[in-house]
Amino acid sequence: MVLGACALWALITAAVHGGRPEGVLLAVLAVAAGYAAGRICGALAPVAAPLTGALAGVGLAISVPHLAPGPQPGVPLGHAGATAALLALSTGAACCAARATAVPALRPALWALAAGIVATAAVLGTTAGVLACAAVLLCSLAAGRMGRRGAGLAGLAAVAAVVTGLTWAIAGGALPEGLAASLEGPLTRHRVELWQDALALAHQDPALGVGPGRFGELSATSVASPLSDGKPHSALLQQAAEQGAIGVALLAAAFCWVLYALWRTARPTPVALSAGAALTALAVIATVGNALSFTAVSVGAGLLAGLATARPLAEEPTRRESVVPGDRRLP
Repeated sequence: MVLGACALWALITAAVHGGRPEGVLLAVLAVAAGYAAGRICGALAPVAAPLTGALAGVGLAISVPHLAPGPQPGVPLGHAGATAALLALSTGAACCAARATAVPALRPALWALAAGIVATAAVLGTTAGVLACAAVLLCSLAAGRMGRRGAGLAGLAAVAAVVTGLTWAIAGGALPEGLAASLEGPLTRHRVELWQDALALAHQDPALGVGPGRFGELSATSVASPLSDGKPHSALLQQAAEQGAIGVALLAAAFCWVLYALWRTARPTPVALSAGAALTALAVIATVGNALSFTAVSVGAGLLAGLATARPLAEEPTRRESVVPGDRRLP
């Protein structure tokens, strides 16, 4: 229902302002397809499916030229964020496989794969990828000691909320001058100017926005940049500018629903928290970058969410050890 509402709202705002909703519709379709595939594969192969997904994500990050974060003349901003997002999702999938396996001899190899993805991010030169993958791995290791998954998921939601508020504050110039200057360095001045343009467009029509796909033609910073891809490089601010407050609410609802589904899932708590950490890392990257504009990232997000919420056909041997008082059980 949430994804359907996102697609419908994109069509409505496009009809009002003459925008181009194809990008939003493709992203919604990619997430839905990935989620459906994840639910099916997770039910049939709760360990092999996330392992395969992790290897596929790493392979894409390494082999697809347009996702490489290194210097590439003519390539716009955003590809480094997509690489970091793919690697973070891959780390989460590897951690889910390690937490789900009932074979003790296999578990160290799966943890080694997750650590290897962190090293891969370092080799590819994406600092954001290293930080995101390391955070996911550490969260997954800590998840085995957590008594209640609700507290862990609430913490992940708080992290996403803090980054969201900080991004909005930077765009609106609400931060102290010293703090704003220190954050502007890693973000780059160009990105901050794109965010400021997006916020200004959001103020023009707070309810409907200016229409999907129209930021590039209405942003002065984007028009003046020869390498611009026509996006503000923030999913939050792009929704605010192009689809208004309702678009932002729908984006937040999608993320909150994923966390709720992980809270209710019958999978072991460490699996749910590992997937939640990876999806939160994606949310953080997407808030300050352009990762969700890449179909591979959208499919990967849906796939990981589906894998972590699937009900395996056979009872998982690790479930009895992982469920503790306070976890929600499905009937």
